[in-house]
Amino acid sequence: METKMIGNKIAEARKKLNISQAQLAESLFISAQAVGKWERGESMPDITTLNRLAVILGVDLNYFSENFQPVASEMATVESMVKQSDELLSGKQNLPDNAGKKLSWDMSRGNWVDADFSGLKNLHEKFSSSNMQRCKFIGSDLSGLLLKRNNVDSCDFSGSDISNSRIQGSNLGKNIFKECSLKETEFSGSNIDRCDFTDANFTGTEFSKNNIYGCDFTGANFTGVVVKSGGFSGVVIKSGGLEKNTIANAVWNHTSFIDIQIADIVFVGTLQDCYFENCAFTRVTFQNATLINTFFKNNKKLKRIWFIECKADRITYEFLKQGNADLTGITLITQ
Repeated sequence: METKMIGNKIAEARKKLNISQAQLAESLFISAQAVGKWERGESMPDITTLNRLAVILGVDLNYFSENFQPVASEMATVESMVKQSDELLSGKQNLPDNAGKKLSWDMSRGNWVDADFSGLKNLHEKFSSSNMQRCKFIGSDLSGLLLKRNNVDSCDFSGSDISNSRIQGSNLGKNIFKECSLKETEFSGSNIDRCDFTDANFTGTEFSKNNIYGCDFTGANFTGVVVKSGGFSGVVIKSGGLEKNTIANAVWNHTSFIDIQIADIVFVGTLQDCYFENCAFTRVTFQNATLINTFFKNNKKLKRIWFIECKADRITYEFLKQGNADLTGITLITQ
């Protein structure tokens, strides 16, 4: 959105209501100078303030978008709008019944830099094809969100609800998802680079054809997760749960599994330069898997791992042997 365009629309709506910048500022509990900066295009109100502006100015939130086309039958007369505004400003009129409801707002194809959306609730709008840098969504309700062909860099989603969302064909880099709910969310065809998923909840989440690099999943809960192909490189999965998951044709490189319970899971794919330490295995199967230079240290119940039609290089084979694993079903790779 263009800052100048929004400023012009604020000024236009304010003048139609015949109210001053000072009166508008008073109703928003801000300074008249702040309103002046908006109207001159020197700054822009955040999304929460835009919601309040829409109510006070008697416009739909979409009025502030570039391609908004008003419907003639829905436009009130200037006199009626002035009266409503005066009553709102004087406190004589309550907010309309729909003031607390989610207004329709298309956030797609935008360029959002250093925006703060923290604490917003019921924010189900689509941000498709948007560029977001250093934005804050701390403690926000983003459930049901669609991110498609997005670039999201250095944003903070800590404590937010991103459940039942779809993240498709996007680039996510250096974002913070600490203590987020990502239940039943679909990640597909995306590049996820150096993101922090500490203590996040991935119950029922699906990963399909993603490339995941250098992410930290310490304390994260993976239950009922489905992984369909894709790659995991430099990932840390520590002190969480990895249970009842389906992993098919994934490639794991330089990935560490530390201090976690691994249960009711089938690994299908390739594990290279991976590390299992202080893990407990229960009903774990490696099937049609290839294990290369993969290290097992101080793990419990290696005997309970089943290997079916697997291949392993010499060093991995010896690690498993020293841990008293049942090597039946493993073919040694020879050079």
